[in-house]
Amino acid sequence: MSQVQIRTATLEDLDRVSEVEARCFPPAEAATRAEFRERLACYPGHFWLLEEEGRLVSFVNGMVTDEPHLTDEMYARATLHRESGAWQMIFGVNTLPEFRRRGLAGLLLRRAISDARAQGRKGLVLTCKEALVSYYGGFGFVDEGLSPSEHGGAVWHEMRLTF
Repeated sequence: MSQVQIRTATLEDLDRVSEVEARCFPPAEAATRAEFRERLACYPGHFWLLEEEGRLVSFVNGMVTDEPHLTDEMYARATLHRESGAWQMIFGVNTLPEFRRRGLAGLLLRRAISDARAQGRKGLVLTCKEALVSYYGGFGFVDEGLSPSEHGGAVWHEMRLTF
């Protein structure tokens, strides 16, 4: 594996984060540049970026809240973030297609889990499509069934990792 670096984001990463998102999710599911601008302004420390040879190839992001379930409103309103919140929400796990199946997303997920634990959170919550339930289960997330989320018009499973 080449030289990789994991770090948290700054507003200067806006264009690169937006570009990676656009390559990883269908338009109906992808966050917009404006949404990322708001998220980066509210919670840059909850964007974990993985760079290989200086190129952004993967990232994980999400807000922190006391709400136990991930809601569609959270995607749209970054101001709902509460730094002292109990739950780290994960909105997206993005890896450029040509860099997939190399364990990069796993490195970022383990970092997000480690940081959430160190910050005293109760755990992490994410939603995923059925095909990824077993993948996230490998990190300790438990499938809680179908999510009420209608984000992007897709069917989502809510998964939780509780410390």
